Amino acid sequence: MEDDDDCPPLAVELPPRESSPPAQAPADASPVGVAVITGYLGAGKSTLVNYILNEQHGKRIAVILNEFGEEIGVERAMINEGQGGALVEEWVELANGCVCCSVKHSLVQALEQLVQRKDRMDHILLETTGLADPAPLVSVLWLDDQLESSIRLDSIITVIDAKNFRVQIDEHKHSSSFPEAFHQIAFADVVILNKIDLVNDSLDDLEKHIHDVNALVTVVRSVRCQVDLNELFNRQAYGAKNSSHLQELLDYSKSIPPSRRHDNSISTLCIYEQDPVNLAKVESWLEGLLWEKKSSMDIYRCKGILHIHDSDQVHTLQAVREVYEVVPARKWSETESRINKIVVIGRNLDINVLQDSFSGCKS
Repeated sequence: MEDDDDCPPLAVELPPRESSPPAQAPADASPVGVAVITGYLGAGKSTLVNYILNEQHGKRIAVILNEFGEEIGVERAMINEGQGGALVEEWVELANGCVCCSVKHSLVQALEQLVQRKDRMDHILLETTGLADPAPLVSVLWLDDQLESSIRLDSIITVIDAKNFRVQIDEHKHSSSFPEAFHQIAFADVVILNKIDLVNDSLDDLEKHIHDVNALVTVVRSVRCQVDLNELFNRQAYGAKNSSHLQELLDYSKSIPPSRRHDNSISTLCIYEQDPVNLAKVESWLEGLLWEKKSSMDIYRCKGILHIHDSDQVHTLQAVREVYEVVPARKWSETESRINKIVVIGRNLDINVLQDSFSGCKS
C-alpha cells in the first residue's frame, strides 16, 4: 500500500559549486511550460515528485513544492514589499539535473527566480499541496505580466488513487452527491490513474467514468507513479493545437442521449456555431457564464476555437473557473472549416441553454 504522500520528497544535494550571478534567459527563448499537479492526500503526488527528482530521465525539471494552500491569491504588491522576509528557500540541485525548492508564500517570486537562472530548465512542475481547485494558480500563470513571456501554462495533471476511486464511484451510485475526485478530474488535462496493481476490476471501466466527467482528458495508468514523462510534459493543452480533437468531441456530444444532457453530475458537452461570432459578444457571454452565473450551471473548464468576424485568425478560448482568455493563435488554413467549437466541462450543464446563448454571439 502506498502511504508515502505524507512524506516530503527525497532530495539528493550535490556539493556546492562556485556561484555565478543569475542571467536572464535569451530574448528569443521560448517560454518554459508549467505543469500543475493536483490530487488528494494518498493518491501518489509525492511519489510522482520523488520519481521525477531521483530518476535518470534525461530532463531538466524544476519542481516547486508549495505550502500556501488557498492563500495563493496574494497580490504582487505584497510580494514586492517582501513581507515576512525571504519567501523562497534556496534551490537544491539534484543528481539527475533537476532542481527543487519549497515556497511558503510567493509563487510568482519563485518562478521569477527560476526563469532568471543561467541553467535553463526544460519543464516546471508545480506541486499543489492542500489546493483542490487549481483556478487560483491559473490566474497567476495567465495574468502576471512579468511572467507572461517567460513561462506558459502547459497542463494540469491530476493523480487519482485507482482503488479509492472505485470506492467513490460505488458510493456515488447510492448518493445524490458526487466524489470529490470528480472536481479535480474536471480541471485536468492529464489524469494519472495510479495504484492500478491494487485494483482487481476493469481499468477500462474506471477510465470510462473518468471520461464521462472530462472527455478532453488523457488517462495514463501507473504503478507508484512511474510513467513516461513525455506523456506529462509539453502537452500544450492551452495552445492552438489539437483542434481536430474538438471535432471528435463535437461528434461525441451529438451522440449523447438527451436524457444524459442535463443532470446534476459533472460532465462534458460540446457546442458549435457555423456563422462567425463577434468577439465582444463572446467575452460578454463568457462573463455571464463565469462571473455573473446567470444560470444554475457551474462551469469548471471551457476550451475551444473561434471564428471571429472580420478576422483571418483562429482564436483560441481557454477558461478555468472565472479566469478566461481569448487570443488569436494562427491564420486559418485554406482547407479548414471555419466553425466555432467549444467544449464545456461543468455541473448542471444544459446543452440547449449553452447552444442558444452562444448563438446570440453571432455578428
